[in-house]
Amino acid sequence: MGAGQDPSGVSAGAPVLIRLRMSAHDAHYGGGLVDGARVLGLFGDVATELLIRSDGDEGLFAAYDSIEFLAPVYAGDFIEAEGRIVRFGNRSRTITFEARKVVRARPDISPSAAEVIDPPLVVCRASGTCVAPSPSAHR
Repeated sequence: MGAGQDPSGVSAGAPVLIRLRMSAHDAHYGGGLVDGARVLGLFGDVATELLIRSDGDEGLFAAYDSIEFLAPVYAGDFIEAEGRIVRFGNRSRTITFEARKVVRARPDISPSAAEVIDPPLVVCRASGTCVAPSPSAHR
């Protein structure tokens, strides 16, 4: 088994990506600003899929090591969240995350106007540790 693989043979660095639109329901502050915790929730969903793919179990998110909020997110924006396992411990998995705005709402033009952002705008970066259950937990 290589240094970048877990016991099931899944390679470190294989990404998981989700993309969704921030709705008016997601807006928490004036001007349609979305709470940064919403982006962290997306990272939690990405981590869950990564652990299911690598360990066959959702595992538990233990802690964030770092979080950087780099740009605002508004209702109507489309955000893609991506994560990769960068290190496998015995039961721990170190994961890096990046959230990017790929479509920007343009309410200044009209209530339904939007534009594609190319290249996407990085709105948040983070890294954290998840813990997978021991193999005996599934027996």
